[in-house]
Amino acid sequence: MESSRTPAEDPPADAEHSYRMPLPRLALTPGVSHGPLDGAWWPRCDVLELELPSLAAALEPDRCSTVGVTVDAAQWPDAPHTVMAPGRVITVEPTRSAGEEHVITLDCDTVGRWVLLVVPPQEPADEASRLMAAAADPALHLDASAILTR
Repeated sequence: MESSRTPAEDPPADAEHSYRMPLPRLALTPGVSHGPLDGAWWPRCDVLELELPSLAAALEPDRCSTVGVTVDAAQWPDAPHTVMAPGRVITVEPTRSAGEEHVITLDCDTVGRWVLLVVPPQEPADEASRLMAAAADPALHLDASAILTR
């Protein structure tokens, strides 16, 4: 019996191989944010160098631009100082500042600054969805700690 394969499993020999990063799980505040958060990000795992390239690509589409990231050192204790991404190097600065818990800040050359609640990767889908919706709701004006404790 011959096994059948889909084109994704068995590309033609002359096809160019390329890896596509999974799209990040994001919920962004519509329009211009006027609150403490611009939305939320729910990473699939806690390895920042695996998750950050797709997040940066989604929020800063210009590959030639610079992206700097500030992360909560407690949430990302092993965060590298640089992360390689297609077409760019992302600089990472861990912080232990009050008010930065469960937050990631991306400073992008062309689109400005994004401040996002980081939903823990192990969070169940229904709870993650609720947290992401709350962080992206422009009417709530809550910071990350307030959203996580609600």
